[in-house]
Amino acid sequence: MTVQASVRSLVVFDIDGVVRDVSGSYRRAIADTVEHFTNAAYCPTPLDIDQLKSEGVWNNDWEASQELIYRYFESQGQPREQNKLDYNTIVTFFQARYRGPNPNNFTGYICDEPLLLSSDYLQQLTQAEIGWGFFSGATRGSANYILEKRLGLQSPVLIAMEDAPGKPDPTGLFATVDKLENEQSNTPVIYVGDTVADMYTVGKARELQPHRTWIGVGVLPPHVQETPARSQAYIETLQKAGAAIVLRNVEELNPAKIAELL
Repeated sequence: MTVQASVRSLVVFDIDGVVRDVSGSYRRAIADTVEHFTNAAYCPTPLDIDQLKSEGVWNNDWEASQELIYRYFESQGQPREQNKLDYNTIVTFFQARYRGPNPNNFTGYICDEPLLLSSDYLQQLTQAEIGWGFFSGATRGSANYILEKRLGLQSPVLIAMEDAPGKPDPTGLFATVDKLENEQSNTPVIYVGDTVADMYTVGKARELQPHRTWIGVGVLPPHVQETPARSQAYIETLQKAGAAIVLRNVEELNPAKIAELL
C-alpha cells in the first residue's frame, strides 16, 4: 500500500479479534495446549483466557498458555520451581494445532478463521485520505496469511511479532506509523484493538510522544458477544484500560466515525 502525503489521519489495526475471529483458532490452541501440558486435568474456558488477558501483559498466546499451565499446577500446591516447563516445547505443540505441523503449508485452525473486515472497507478509508496499516503480536507468517492470502492485500504495512517487542510496549506502533507517514509528522493516530494490552499500548504511546494525538478504539471480539452481560463487562474493561469508544465490529469505524473521534 502506498500512503499519500496528504493523509489526514492514520488507523493502525491489531489483527487477532479485529481483522479475524480467533476464538476457534488461537484461543482453541491455547485451550488445547494447556489441556495437553496439564495431562488433561485442566482445559481453560474462554472466560479463563479473557480474565488472564485482562491483566494486560499476556498478549503473546504462547506465554499465555505457559502461564495458565503454571497457574493450574500452583492451584494444586505445586510451585513453579517444581514444574520447569520447556517453553519451546509449548510453542511447538501450540503451532502444530494453530498452524499445522508443516510451517510451509497451513492446515491447522488458522484455515477456518472468519474475517471481520473486508478489503472494500479498507478502500473506503483510502478514498477518505485515511492511511492504514497493521501492528500485531501475531507471527509474520500468520499475519501475512490472513492479510495477503485471505484479504488479498498487496504488501500491506505490517509490524508483526518478529519486528518489535510485545504489547503494551508501543515500539511496534511507532514503527507502523513511521512506515505510513511520508514527509508528514504528528498525523493523528487511531489504534484499533480488542484487548487491554492494546489500549495500554496507546496510553504508553501518548506518554512517550505527547505531541501527537493518540486514540484507542476497542472492538468486541465475537466470542464475548454471546450474552449482553459478557459484552457489557468487556466494554467496561476496555474503557477502563483507555478505549475512547468500543465498537461491535471494526467496520463501524468508518470515515464519519473517525472524523467524530478527531
